[in-house]
Amino acid sequence: MNYLTDKEIHEICKEYSITDYTINGDGSIDVDGNVYLSSRGLTKLPLKFNHVSGDFWCINNNLTTLEGSPKSVFSFFCYSNTLTTLEGGPKSVGGNFYCYRNILTTLMGSPKSIVGSFYCSYNKLTTLEGGPKSVGGGFYYDGNPIYNQLGDIDYKSYIKQLNRDKILNELLR
Repeated sequence: MNYLTDKEIHEICKEYSITDYTINGDGSIDVDGNVYLSSRGLTKLPLKFNHVSGDFWCINNNLTTLEGSPKSVFSFFCYSNTLTTLEGGPKSVGGNFYCYRNILTTLMGSPKSIVGSFYCSYNKLTTLEGGPKSVGGGFYYDGNPIYNQLGDIDYKSYIKQLNRDKILNELLR
């Protein structure tokens, strides 16, 4: 990530209507509220975020990386991009995490714990490697919830679904 001057950070925040922010010593910013960077044709995030108290929206861009994403956020929306990895994404999510409609083959880089739900449908997943260990709400893969009655992730069902999809795709070729 390039280091930006405070003046450059202020200009970028103004360009993207980011208000109520604090610039940290490492050049990252904390935002009290939501951040909307959707449908901007971005290939990378324009700033390095640290904490966002609200939601972070970066949907419908051409992002190939989540480098610069907030480390902690309420809900995180990165669907409809060209992400091949979740590396660089948030570590702490207090609400929901939406990463569907990308080209992910693994869940490497996903948060370890998500208070709300995790949505990873419509990707090219071939493994659960790197997936969250704890999801408070639902774990959704291609529209199917993958959790048991206690709210724990039911990886056996998830693996069965992955195998069924793989077999179906082979039959349709």
